[in-house]
Amino acid sequence: MSVLAEEAGWPREIIDRDYSARASVTPEVFEAEMRKYRRRSEEMRGLATHLDVVYDAESGQTIDIYGTGAELRPVFVFIHGGYWRMLSKHDSAFMAGMLASHGIATAVVDYRLAPEVTLEEIVREVRAAVSLLWKNGRAYGIDPDRIYVGGSSAGGHLTGAVLSGGWHDVFGIPENVIRGAMPISGLFHLAPIAKSFVQGWIKLDDGMVERLSPAANMPRVGCPIVVAYAGGEPAGFKRQSMEYDRLWRAAGFPSQLIETKGRNHFDVLLDLASEDTELSRMLVQLIKG
Repeated sequence: MSVLAEEAGWPREIIDRDYSARASVTPEVFEAEMRKYRRRSEEMRGLATHLDVVYDAESGQTIDIYGTGAELRPVFVFIHGGYWRMLSKHDSAFMAGMLASHGIATAVVDYRLAPEVTLEEIVREVRAAVSLLWKNGRAYGIDPDRIYVGGSSAGGHLTGAVLSGGWHDVFGIPENVIRGAMPISGLFHLAPIAKSFVQGWIKLDDGMVERLSPAANMPRVGCPIVVAYAGGEPAGFKRQSMEYDRLWRAAGFPSQLIETKGRNHFDVLLDLASEDTELSRMLVQLIKG
């Protein structure tokens, strides 16, 4: 049994404490960081090259693409967090300028939120977005052989769901579609989440926990990843990141684990908006190196 799966047997109050990101900062800090997400993303609109691209006819969900040029470029596909029930692509484009300065495009994914839809459907939608970029990326200035993916918190889980094995044939894409990934403050085993306050809107059953936990569905074909978390994370997010890094390396795939000191669960992600942070340097190196 995974170390993360064992957490599900812990007392509810400990699980809730260890996975309550909001409780790790004051309400004022949380609201300020959410405003920064939106403001800095809006500042990137001048770099947008393709807005509201429908990637999935069934759900009608869209992606926004930034920073493409005359030649095909690698793309960083960013999947937002919000415990699967809040935020959107409009809060999630703030890294586009930093990446564009290195010749890297950004694609920001929208997906429907819980409890409107199940986590199974959210995962399907995000995988459909990646599939669209592989099949039709050239039409948007994207090199389909250089797709990289990342996300924060619940978006880190969804990054792991894209890295997981067993889904590619359904979408008609190769197992090596992802060439590198950066999950930040991610959730990789859902057993403790199903026993936490999050269950109030995510409604996981045992089958969903097994099918949708990246830690339980390692791929046959891996890629280099950078697993990052903040020094001020709640304990559960730290354990999840450290265990996923261990599992990835145990499977024989390259992984680097980064703890960003002096950051919390929310402001760590904004490091990707700046050139001079460890997180942005590692992301550019992952894509270009």
